[in-house]
Amino acid sequence: MNANFQERLADLPQFLSGHMVLSLSALAIGVLISVPLGIFVSRKPSWQGAVLGTASLIQTIPSIALLALMVLAMGGQIGFWPSFLALMLYSVLPVLRNTVVGISELEPEYIEAARGVGMTEKQRLFQVELPLALPVIVAGIRTSAVWVVGIATLSTPVGAASLGNYIFAGLQTRNWLSVVFGCVLAAALAIVLDQLIRAIEWSIQQRKPLVGRIAGAGLASIFVIGLAPPLWGALSSNFAMDAAVGAKTTTEVDERIVSGALPLKDVRIKIGAKTFTEQYILADVFEKHLRAQGAEVENLQNMGSTILFDALRQNSVDLYVDYTGTIWTTLMKKSEPVSRAEMFIQVADFLLREHKVVVAGRLGFENAYGLAMRRDKAAELGVTRIGDLANLRSAISIGGDPEFFARPEWIAVREAYGISEARTTSMDSTFMYGAVRDGEVDAITAYTTDGRISAFDLLVLQDPRQAFPPYDAIILIGPAASQRLGFVGALTPLVNQISDQVMRQANQMVDIDGESTGTAADFILAEIAK
Repeated sequence: MNANFQERLADLPQFLSGHMVLSLSALAIGVLISVPLGIFVSRKPSWQGAVLGTASLIQTIPSIALLALMVLAMGGQIGFWPSFLALMLYSVLPVLRNTVVGISELEPEYIEAARGVGMTEKQRLFQVELPLALPVIVAGIRTSAVWVVGIATLSTPVGAASLGNYIFAGLQTRNWLSVVFGCVLAAALAIVLDQLIRAIEWSIQQRKPLVGRIAGAGLASIFVIGLAPPLWGALSSNFAMDAAVGAKTTTEVDERIVSGALPLKDVRIKIGAKTFTEQYILADVFEKHLRAQGAEVENLQNMGSTILFDALRQNSVDLYVDYTGTIWTTLMKKSEPVSRAEMFIQVADFLLREHKVVVAGRLGFENAYGLAMRRDKAAELGVTRIGDLANLRSAISIGGDPEFFARPEWIAVREAYGISEARTTSMDSTFMYGAVRDGEVDAITAYTTDGRISAFDLLVLQDPRQAFPPYDAIILIGPAASQRLGFVGALTPLVNQISDQVMRQANQMVDIDGESTGTAADFILAEIAK
């Protein structure tokens, strides 16, 4: 069996389980809120505009933005709960609107007939109105189910495991099998839910309770199957920890950790990673390194910069790799040029003093931003430095990742070199290098350790005014994790051990050669061991 396919299958229990539990729980709570609320406002016409308007307003918020807002509302917490809240809110409108329409637009003679036979309002609701409105209500639930399953793939950047992990990671590493895997499974899950809900509707209409019970059991089974992997993992971890520690006292275990005899045995560590290849590789490096010392590791990938840092501060993530220039500009709000050494010292001091985040050290390489052009085009235009772009007859087009053009670095570069007239195009970093290679844009905001720079024969333009700050890769450890005995020391073997050349080669293995991030991580660890 293809190794790439085997890796996708290995991740399937975790991602599919997370997606099923997240989607079904959000949909179930959304229905429990929407149907009673719809019944209420169908009897209070004066409330309909406000309630439906609020639900519609929530629906207009881009899903990824709503997920980020839920993280903010929950004080930086990541994972299941902010994703659940966002999806639950998204599930409300179709069910609510269809419930209101289904009840409000019933033929008046049905209501009059119910009253004529002496039914109470409660009897009329449950014996006449809801049964007649059921097809419309169920249509709303089916629509909501498809929406929720689809939007759940976007919960990956806020730390919730879902089929979106396949899609986001696949896009960044150009692993199209992974992208297709995530898309097909998400679509299949949406179809299964839609048909099970349809079967329940049909069974009620046709008075076939057995079909309804089978469909209901199917929905329950999906939820239970989704819960199985995390529950089994938790039980296995507890049994393993009990067996390892046994009758030993806490003091004895701590002494063995400090001495190195039992480094990080059964300590649970969450590693975070941003949304590009290098971060995936480094997360795998740390995961393999820490697992070798007995730690239990959870790898949370595809997270945005600010969300990931907030998660670290809140101890939702224990460790990740960031870059000094990113901290300098986005958190410290500084723009003045300083040396790499001075920036590292100030960044480490700021993080510890302001956020109790520990910098365990530099990894040894710098992954800076730089403007890159195709080498032949740069030669044709006589461009070697960023400032040369301002002298061209027509405005140049620059492609960059969606985050970059909102960052202080871009403002500093734009003003330092007078290139405010440049046309900017935001795109996923997966497509930037191909875009400049194929002439779709004139330049891109490249990452200087990216293997595609040499593979596509790109020229990184000189930055004589040092508008781009240094970007040393640094290991950040959260407040709680930094207090664990032996943890910071366990990371010391990785400090200053990865050169620019090794990191660039590892990136190229994934982006150009099609190797997995795990294989690239093994390459780095082998280089460190030499």
